[in-house]
Amino acid sequence: MRKDLLPADGQFYKANLHAHTVMSDGHQSPEHVKELYKEMGYSIVAYTDHDVFVDRSHLCDGEFLALNGLEIEINGRNFGRGWVDMETCHLNMIALDPDNLTTPCYHRTKYLRVNAPQYRPLMKYDESRPDFERFYTPECINRMFLEGRDRGFFTIYNHPCGSLEPYPVYIQYNYMHAMEMYNGRFEYNPTVYDDMLRAGKMIYCVGGDDNHVDEGSGLSWTMIKAPSLDYRAVTKALLDGHFYASQGPEIHELYFEDGMMHVKCSDAQVIHFTTAARSKGKKSVYDPNGGYINEAEFKVLPECVYVRVTIVGPDGKTASSNAYRSIDLLQYR
Repeated sequence: MRKDLLPADGQFYKANLHAHTVMSDGHQSPEHVKELYKEMGYSIVAYTDHDVFVDRSHLCDGEFLALNGLEIEINGRNFGRGWVDMETCHLNMIALDPDNLTTPCYHRTKYLRVNAPQYRPLMKYDESRPDFERFYTPECINRMFLEGRDRGFFTIYNHPCGSLEPYPVYIQYNYMHAMEMYNGRFEYNPTVYDDMLRAGKMIYCVGGDDNHVDEGSGLSWTMIKAPSLDYRAVTKALLDGHFYASQGPEIHELYFEDGMMHVKCSDAQVIHFTTAARSKGKKSVYDPNGGYINEAEFKVLPECVYVRVTIVGPDGKTASSNAYRSIDLLQYR
């Protein structure tokens, strides 16, 4: 039996799930961000200004979808140079429903900075709830992830390496739906992703620019496969894991059949299969004559625990699939 891990039906939509504007510390207007990304072939931008959560529906049209979101930061220690060497944790929260406009983890007087304070009057919050005080502890950060999920948001752990968070800290985080595999400003995070997966956190991986200026745009993205460019259809695809993250290469098909994971893609120097097991089958596929390949397969065994795919394009840039549990795949044999 064939199981499509990326749906056979629907259309891929190119999305930036991490964007800043002049409403917090960016240098671009929301309208400029829309036009810039449309010119680069994007259909979706999640507006995730720092702590500013407002309705962006006026930016939507038949060819462009603005997702309502915000980025929340919790700052910890620094080692004498301020922001340059400060430990911090950043969370993206994207509303799953366009009508959900109540700010999560809200505080009535704190945390808005740069241009954000002037937009506080536009923000809605639950007046019956106390102010959410932030502390740089795993317990508090987990409460924030959990509140985001409980209040109808897709939650993402942003740029762990760019946040200078070491393994003993980030491995304690739970309740996120996804983490940034690619962040246009900072990093590529396969090691952190595998750390999370080996610890039993079966989360997704996404890509986003974290753009503040034009020059930081179009560097990494998420390709979402959905039946239409409709807000709820797109966020359901996020919840269902119907996407992959990329810096350039394309994944055309990803499916499991007869005990094998199959991938078809754009030109690749090499295709890697990553699992939790040290040595289970041939994990890297390439043309021994130095040409490009466009497909590969990998035998999935129970002891793999999970399997994910990385495409390395001609220029060395990569695309990453989400991880899939071996036990879930093998039920389709």
